Amino acid sequence: MARMAAALWRGGRPPTPSRPQVVAHRGASHAKAEHTLGAYVAALDEGAEALECDVRLTADGHLVCVHDRDLRRTANNRGVVSTMRLAELDDLDFAQWKSPWADLDDEAPDYDEAHHRVLTLRTLLETVADYERPVDIAIETKHPTRYAGLVERRLVELLAEFGWAGADSPARVMSFSWVAMNRVRRLAPDLDIVLLLDHAFSWRMTAALREDHWIAGPGIDLLRDQPRFAQRLRKDGLRVHVWVVNTPEDLDLCRELGVEAIITDRPRAAIEHYTAGPGRAAR
Repeated sequence: MARMAAALWRGGRPPTPSRPQVVAHRGASHAKAEHTLGAYVAALDEGAEALECDVRLTADGHLVCVHDRDLRRTANNRGVVSTMRLAELDDLDFAQWKSPWADLDDEAPDYDEAHHRVLTLRTLLETVADYERPVDIAIETKHPTRYAGLVERRLVELLAEFGWAGADSPARVMSFSWVAMNRVRRLAPDLDIVLLLDHAFSWRMTAALREDHWIAGPGIDLLRDQPRFAQRLRKDGLRVHVWVVNTPEDLDLCRELGVEAIITDRPRAAIEHYTAGPGRAAR
C-alpha cells in the first residue's frame, strides 16, 4: 500500500514507508481555537504537512471554515451559519471560548484580532499558497445543508482561481456524503476525493472506491474496534486517510497499517512521535 500511495501522491510531502503524512485537524486545535487563523498558523509552526478544515456556505455565498451548523459552541451565538452574511459572522469572536480567562492572564499572548475572527476558505488557501514550504489542504464539505450542491460548486470554483482544481493540486476534498463527492468528481475529475467512513457497512462501496480511485477515510475508532475492516483496507490496497488520531498507540496502528495520512489535533506531537521511531512515545 505504501508503494501505491507514493506513486499516486500529488501533494506536498509524499508519504514514506516509515510514516503517514501529518494533517492538522482544524489547525492545531488542541492548543488553539479550531478553524481560526491562529490555529492554522500554529499548526504550520509545529511542522504540519497538511491542514484540514470544514467548510460551510454563508447566506451571501462565502465559504467559511466552521464545523457546526450553528455558532453556540464556537462563537457564543445562536445564529446558523447558512442564514448569516459574512459581515455578520465577522463581528463575532471565534476564539474566546477556548481561553475564556485570557483577559486576566498577564502572560497570555497579545490579542490578535485576525486570529479571532471567522476564517474564510479564501484566506486559508492564500495562507497555504504563500507559505514557505509545500503544504496540502484537506477540505470537508458539511452535509446536509440548505444549499446542497452549491457548496461543492463554489468550492471547485474557488480552487480553480488558485489553479488547484486539476491534477497536481495540493487540495483534496472530503465528505461523508457519497452524493457530494460525486458532484466534486463531475466538476473536477482530477481532484483527490476522500470518502469519510464511520461505519463498517460503508464498505459495500469498496468496488466504486477502487474503480474511481477515491481515498478511504475511516475514523480511528473504526480501525481500532474492527480489525477485520482494517485488514480488508490493506488487502484491497486502497489509499487510506484516518481521522482523528491523537494517541501514541493509534499513531503506531496507522503506521503499521500503511495509512497514507493521519488527521490529528496535535501535529507537533504526531511528528515527534513518528520521528522518535516505532514504539517510542513523543514528548
